[in-house]
Amino acid sequence: MSVSSRAAAPETSIAQFANDVQYYLALQPRQLPSRYLYDALGSALFDAICELPWYRITRVETGLLAEHGRKIFDRLPRLSMIAELGSGSGEKLTTLIEAGRRGNAPLDVHLIDVSASALATSARALSALGGVHVVTHLAPYEVGLEQLTTERRADRAQGAALALFLGSNIGNFDPPGADAFLRAIRASLRRGDALLLGVDLVKPERDLLLAYDDPLGVTAAFNRNLLVRINRELGGDCDVEAFSHRAIWNAAESRVEMHLVSRRRQRVRIPAAHLEFELADGESIWTESSYKYRPEDVAHMLERAGFRLMEQWIDEEDAFALTLVEAA
Repeated sequence: MSVSSRAAAPETSIAQFANDVQYYLALQPRQLPSRYLYDALGSALFDAICELPWYRITRVETGLLAEHGRKIFDRLPRLSMIAELGSGSGEKLTTLIEAGRRGNAPLDVHLIDVSASALATSARALSALGGVHVVTHLAPYEVGLEQLTTERRADRAQGAALALFLGSNIGNFDPPGADAFLRAIRASLRRGDALLLGVDLVKPERDLLLAYDDPLGVTAAFNRNLLVRINRELGGDCDVEAFSHRAIWNAAESRVEMHLVSRRRQRVRIPAAHLEFELADGESIWTESSYKYRPEDVAHMLERAGFRLMEQWIDEEDAFALTLVEAA
């Protein structure tokens, strides 16, 4: 049991945050990348969201992993490495390994996340498993995948790898972005490696809106915390109380959208991003999209990226799909 890490310099992360804020807030409509929701507090708030009765993605996906973990490992008899993109608390990967691995066969686990606190939490959980060596990558997905590709090229004797992209995080990409990202995952894998993708499916609008605008206001706090982060890290003067959280179901695009809506006319200054702009009363900043899919759409999307369908498990009651594919 051991843990090692790969990390980009903190200055680079802050600079990238500033550059992205400058670029995306100048767009129309104004936007912010959803990955910046996950600082230490944002990650803790998201963990709380996963406990809410209205947000069932984590519970149903964990249940599917527990139920089908042995089948997943059996389909990959040479499995020696697992790489998870967006490790969260480590609960799902721990569940998969405990359900699927036979004995304490050695296993390298790579965790890629932009949240240092999430990496620390998941690394502790996974390091408690016998025979598991954990490597953490404090980096965006694309950078972590590049690091992983370099390491695998240097080790020709390594067995098969399984990449995990769970929590329906693929839904945060627009369709062209999702296709491009899945192709990037495929490029980091060898022929015969595999990908396990968790995807939330289309369901009634009421259920979707409750999941993203809960009665307790936890998701609202998660969204508004992005403003707190901008103030803390970039010297912004965002008045958090002057913004409300809004979730909408865009049926035409098959996505839930989260917005921060200005409650009044206001001027915002963000010195580190060299940005100053005015928001009208009711104007919003679009912070997240969560696309919802149909099972056949998931299979087609993965095939376009160079994968071959191995198996798909669907929870019909909570409308969630877990799809295992092989790098073709």
